[in-house]
Amino acid sequence: MADERGVPRAQVALAWLLSKRAVTAPIVGATKLHHLEDAVSAVELELSPEEIARLEEPYVPHAVAGFA
Repeated sequence: MADERGVPRAQVALAWLLSKRAVTAPIVGATKLHHLEDAVSAVELELSPEEIARLEEPYVPHAVAGFA
């Protein structure tokens, strides 16, 4: 999807994360300038509902472990 849009994968990942209402402040470990630039650019990258579904399709939920 990143290649299709011509953007780095990090931007797509952060754009997906920002599309989730529960996430209010993602933690971005920017150790290089381009990491920060990707994070800032992700704010303006809007994913379509179809793209979000495509990204989430492979996910398989797992039971929570370690909590009673």
